[in-house]
Amino acid sequence: MARCETCGNEYPKAFQVVLAGQNHTFDSFECAIHRLAPVCAHCQCRIIGHGIEAKGEMYCCAHCAEAAPDR
Repeated sequence: MARCETCGNEYPKAFQVVLAGQNHTFDSFECAIHRLAPVCAHCQCRIIGHGIEAKGEMYCCAHCAEAAPDR
């Protein structure tokens, strides 16, 4: 059985995600998102969809990208 790297649960149906050449093991999409999804530079929420890259940062939406101060 594989162990989830986020919560530590041992689960027979765990899955692996390869990101930037590194293998990660999870028991749920929730744990994978918690560990791997980028964080919005303005509101700090996890970016689950495409997001927006602006000003050298990642944002969850156009509103946050526009609201963020210039750096």
